[in-house]
Amino acid sequence: MHAPASTTSDPAPLLRDLQGIVGSRYLLTGDRKTERYRTGFRFGSGKALAVVVPGSLVELWKLVNACAKAGVIIIMQAANTGLTGGSTPDGDTYDRDIVIISTTRLQGIQLIRRGTQAICLPGSRLFELEELTAKIGREPHSRIGSSCIGASILGGICNNSGGALIHRGPAYTEMALYARITPEGGVELVNHLGVALGNEPEAMLARLDAGDLDEGAIKDDATRACSDHGYQQHVRQVDADTPARFNNDPRHLHEAAGSGGHVVVFAVRLDTFPREDDIVDFYVGTNDPAELTALRRTILTTFAELPIQGEYIHRSAFRLTERYGKDTFLAIRYLGAKHLPRLFALKGRFDAFFGRLSWGPHDLSDRIMQAAVALLPRHLPERMRDFDRRFEHHLMLRMGGKGIVEARTLLSQVFPTRTGEWFECTKDEGEKAFLHRFAVAGASIRYRALHRDLVADIVALDVALRRDDQDWNEHLPEDIARRIVGISTCGHFFCHVFHRDYFLKKGEDPVAFEHAMLRLLDTRGAEYPAEHNVGHLYPAKEALKEHYRALDPTNSLNPGIGLTSKLANWA
Repeated sequence: MHAPASTTSDPAPLLRDLQGIVGSRYLLTGDRKTERYRTGFRFGSGKALAVVVPGSLVELWKLVNACAKAGVIIIMQAANTGLTGGSTPDGDTYDRDIVIISTTRLQGIQLIRRGTQAICLPGSRLFELEELTAKIGREPHSRIGSSCIGASILGGICNNSGGALIHRGPAYTEMALYARITPEGGVELVNHLGVALGNEPEAMLARLDAGDLDEGAIKDDATRACSDHGYQQHVRQVDADTPARFNNDPRHLHEAAGSGGHVVVFAVRLDTFPREDDIVDFYVGTNDPAELTALRRTILTTFAELPIQGEYIHRSAFRLTERYGKDTFLAIRYLGAKHLPRLFALKGRFDAFFGRLSWGPHDLSDRIMQAAVALLPRHLPERMRDFDRRFEHHLMLRMGGKGIVEARTLLSQVFPTRTGEWFECTKDEGEKAFLHRFAVAGASIRYRALHRDLVADIVALDVALRRDDQDWNEHLPEDIARRIVGISTCGHFFCHVFHRDYFLKKGEDPVAFEHAMLRLLDTRGAEYPAEHNVGHLYPAKEALKEHYRALDPTNSLNPGIGLTSKLANWA
């Protein structure tokens, strides 16, 4: 029997309970105080009764129980860096009040098994795990180079985020500690973390809060994996007629993995990986996409060592990012990625303040920063800018170990051609090339902010092409092409995952455009989204819907994602 829905006609008792758990400072109500939690990084917004920010896992457990008892919707939110609105409300068509629980204060990472694995709490961020593992010569599943600044580790797992590292596949684990809301409306704690924590939930979570896990309490389980061990072999199958990785892939739906916020995750256990110290970056430019197709197929089928990363950037994205992503590039290069979330929070507060003033200009912070960086010298190396002038398609290869010689040999045999060349990067050039690629997503947002007179909106598609698809360079039909001002395209080339930002002309309907594009992609056997989560933009396919329903039978946690029902009990 499913628990009945609640409309929370009198929210006062619940708000008192929430305040009693976290204190008045960490209970936020009212549109002004909750705005930045209710608004997605790139898409989505809606109403919320409250935002609560617990300071411990025990507080989080108490909050979940209080919300479940009151029958309200819970939306778990980590860094709120998603691109599809998957951790914020979507409009006002829910049948119950919404409480957003922000996990930003729940930070904590403990390396275990001599650093070969890590246990990560909900608010832990990817750059923190990068820093911690670097001290022992290891790396996490992903590194900066994907689309999200300050992205959380658990957000990656819950969304099966892809990452740029070809060796490791989507973010994935089968070992997690999480809570689910039962069909009767109660809360059940499930411990598949492989750590003996006891049996009483608050005592179990207090041990994790303390961060003093004894190696003797940590158990290995040969039946549960902490990463996708078979991805390298999977991505090498270049003649397979299915994509390598995508969010609706049943291969990567397991409890917390791919849960999309339909459980409350307290901790995950993840593999770490040996760091390659001997690394060389190569830069390829061409005007013939077939040359990159041939490179991809040869490398995936014949190289003993796959590239560490293989990032594609089209000239359109290169030029857009050179101009509108310069401040992001410089901030990461000189301040470090760990400072960016704080800078973006300050930017958000600045814009929110001036946005409330009737005379305040729109997007003031963007205009100020764009004007400031325009005064600074060019930031990209001359050889990269020369390739931009000469070549439409750019591919960056990061090789390690034996792969360095393999890449150097192959590129020397293939190039130069009438349409393409390559060069071996210096350390500085390689770092700047990959950092430039990282800044692409933010550049699109900046361009829209500064050209609202031309651009109605951005339709951002996150597409996984078939592994055997050799015609990856997009050619839009005229009836679609006439609706846009331009496109910014980049991607994880060897996984055949592409990120495309379409800038719609004024007067065009973003929803109609997106539907037209998705129909076009369906005819090609592509999957979408590839790695950014279905959020409130993409339809969840049946396997993903069933995963959500099994985890959350009352539909109380993040309902509506994947264009599913927002109503209690999946009505």
